[in-house]
Amino acid sequence: MEKKRDNEQRLINLITNILGESDCRVNKCFESDAEIVKFGDSYLLFTMDEFSSEDMLLCDNPYTFGWNMAIGGISDILACGGIPLFYAHAITVDKNWDEQFIKGLFQGVLSVLKKSNTAFIGGDVGEGNEWRYTVSIIGKLDGKPIMRKGGDAFDIIYISGEIGSGNLQAALKLYPNEHSNIIPAFNLRLKESVLIREYATSCIDTSDGVFNALNTISQINNTGYIVENLPYIKDGLALTKRLSLPKTLLFLAEAGEYELLFTIKQDDEQEFLQKATANGFLFYRLGQIISSPARILFEDGQKIDLEGLNISARDYNTTEEYLSKIMDKLSGGLVVW
Repeated sequence: MEKKRDNEQRLINLITNILGESDCRVNKCFESDAEIVKFGDSYLLFTMDEFSSEDMLLCDNPYTFGWNMAIGGISDILACGGIPLFYAHAITVDKNWDEQFIKGLFQGVLSVLKKSNTAFIGGDVGEGNEWRYTVSIIGKLDGKPIMRKGGDAFDIIYISGEIGSGNLQAALKLYPNEHSNIIPAFNLRLKESVLIREYATSCIDTSDGVFNALNTISQINNTGYIVENLPYIKDGLALTKRLSLPKTLLFLAEAGEYELLFTIKQDDEQEFLQKATANGFLFYRLGQIISSPARILFEDGQKIDLEGLNISARDYNTTEEYLSKIMDKLSGGLVVW
């Protein structure tokens, strides 16, 4: 049976082959988080993201709900080294939402727009039985764009924040009895992205989780990776411990935290960290790109071979079934020693 993720890529290629590609477009399909368009002597960036209940975002706090979706859209622009300029949207409002909820949601969106100096330029509104929210953002780029393509063997892998806030939200939806006042808010990495674009050889946001982000970088660049000492979010560790679940799910599962995962040259690492410290930024070193296709995680004294873990949430009817399959793999043949 064809996997849904593979089918999505097949559909993208099918549609692109029919519609064609502009000569102004710099990137090829899948090579960057946003579309990069040559515009005079500079570049424009364009991205479009849709959110729905499938993304497992917590809706309890409408302000944080709106904030998180706006961050999710803007992160694509930042991953390319760009600056967001214009924000448009299309929303299908859940008919059960009241006016107070809708106001709170868009107050959250507005806060992101103000902090990123991004202008709202309009959109489309409808109503239905289930909510959907689509974000479209235009950005600009001064200098060379950063793409997913570009990371090379021996490059060092960094991430802009802790791992697991998206998967924590998903877990709180799956286990409502564990629900607390914890509603993780994603981080706007606007300032950090300015420094990242000076040094990054490749960059991707973690919209589908850190594991998927690493795999995408590896696949596009024909490389592998070794990672260790993963910086898990504290609340995520506490929840997985209470539920007797492996903390590795915060890394492997696909509800992303929209951080920026990037690679830099070894020779640039010291200078990069000095500038990060001077600016008050905290980046986490995950590991290194390697020339072989191996995908290795060292965790809690174990070496875990991830190369054969070809599992996607889209291939299962329920999230519970998907998580069960991952845990079977973790307890089965993935651990090398």
